[in-house]
Amino acid sequence: MNLPTWLIVFILSMLPISELRGAIPYGVANNMPLWEVVTLSIAGNMLPVPFILLFLKPVEKFLRRWKIFDVALDKIFQHTRNKTKDSIEKWQTAALILFVAIPLPVTGAWTGSLAAYLFNLEFKKSIIAIFTGVLIAAFIVTVATITGIKILGG
Repeated sequence: MNLPTWLIVFILSMLPISELRGAIPYGVANNMPLWEVVTLSIAGNMLPVPFILLFLKPVEKFLRRWKIFDVALDKIFQHTRNKTKDSIEKWQTAALILFVAIPLPVTGAWTGSLAAYLFNLEFKKSIIAIFTGVLIAAFIVTVATITGIKILGG
């Protein structure tokens, strides 16, 4: 199956491992127009966020009926709490924006959504904070990608 580049960019940006940190370099490397890469990456990265925030509680409740999922969720949630607890409790929205904006592994919209859920942050504030963080991350990744290409002589 040969998917169009724009669809791969969109899908990569939705995935929790790559998010837009993988989608933007992929799109740029495949000669897509920059505006299209950034727009698709932001849209794809944000698409799962409201679903995570709205449906994580019922999904968690359903999955916790089985020991294997109960243990796995405890580990995932504890890891997220440990990574975000001090900053989220103290700074809430600002910390969530920065956490999502910093383009490092295990940060981004997915983990930010999980942190917002775990700390019971208001839905609307969470969406706005995560979106703001995604915009900042898109800017950082785009500049880093273009700079990297210029440095490498591409």
